[in-house]
Amino acid sequence: MDAIKNAIGENFGGKAQELSTHQFSLDDVPDLSGKVAVITGGSEGIGYGCTHTLLKNNIAKVYILSVSEDVVKGAKGVIAKEMGEDVANKTKWFNCDLSDWKKTKEVAEQIKKDTDRLDILINNAGRGIMVSSSTYQLTDYGVDRHMALNHMGHVILTSHLLPLMKETAEKGNVVRISNQASNAHQAAPSDTKFESLEELNQDLGPNGQYGRSKLAGILYARYFARKVTNAGHPNVLMNATHPGFVSTKMSKEDIHEPYPLAGYGMSVAMEPFKKDQFQGAVPTMYATTVTKESGKYYCPPAVPEPGSKLAQDDELADRLMELTRKVVMEKTKRDSADQGCPFDDLVLH
Repeated sequence: MDAIKNAIGENFGGKAQELSTHQFSLDDVPDLSGKVAVITGGSEGIGYGCTHTLLKNNIAKVYILSVSEDVVKGAKGVIAKEMGEDVANKTKWFNCDLSDWKKTKEVAEQIKKDTDRLDILINNAGRGIMVSSSTYQLTDYGVDRHMALNHMGHVILTSHLLPLMKETAEKGNVVRISNQASNAHQAAPSDTKFESLEELNQDLGPNGQYGRSKLAGILYARYFARKVTNAGHPNVLMNATHPGFVSTKMSKEDIHEPYPLAGYGMSVAMEPFKKDQFQGAVPTMYATTVTKESGKYYCPPAVPEPGSKLAQDDELADRLMELTRKVVMEKTKRDSADQGCPFDDLVLH
């Protein structure tokens, strides 16, 4: 019975969330005075829900990484109207497409120069079940865009911010990182091995592409817990989260591209049952402000779930991260060599 209640509470909005066995709400987020956060995609959808919540709880600074300055300005305007200009000015925007790995590294370095601490990193931005003219795309690096953005770009960002996060933790703070995963990770092919770039670049269809990238977010958290948290940095935590069935641009508009007819059902007929952007932010807020564990997969509001069989496979996680390191190093070798700064500090060892 608990499993049924959790399934309903995890995925749907309104009173459904109250059925879950582990309760948490945005009202339970503690005071965050003095803390600093980085959020990718923090100006719309679930990301905005996170930004708004952090600011409401007195965080000192929020760095927002996204590709749309207009959307950021709009979000900042809403925050200024609701909470005041001083609060809105606690945000700082960086134009960053996480599938551009060179730019992602540069932005991470700029953030490290701009602040002396980093308490929260929310790896939220992502390519959904579709985003533009074709569900299946390769980046300029020749890598599946879902994996390049949703997973590898966030690994690069996290890895280059990690020294600052370790310093923050060593001063007696708990540093928390969350990866925006999804129960859609169950759509990853059962024969996923993460053994080669050729495997990554297969066209798996819209659900397969998206699901595999979300599986990677859970495996990365498990890997990080073993290789960082449990290897000398107990106050640096990483977890993955499932937001539930949230009303976002992806579920209202983008879904029509791969699924013209079925997408109508998701975008219109299901709209009354979806979570809003603030309900969608709840598990991320739990993972980044309260939890004391690492390597977990949290579903709304704060239910630890095992995930699929693939999501529990540490050997698969090892292969994923080794492949990530190999692909990133090979594809950025020229840029890195020219700068005299290869990606050797990636947390992939």
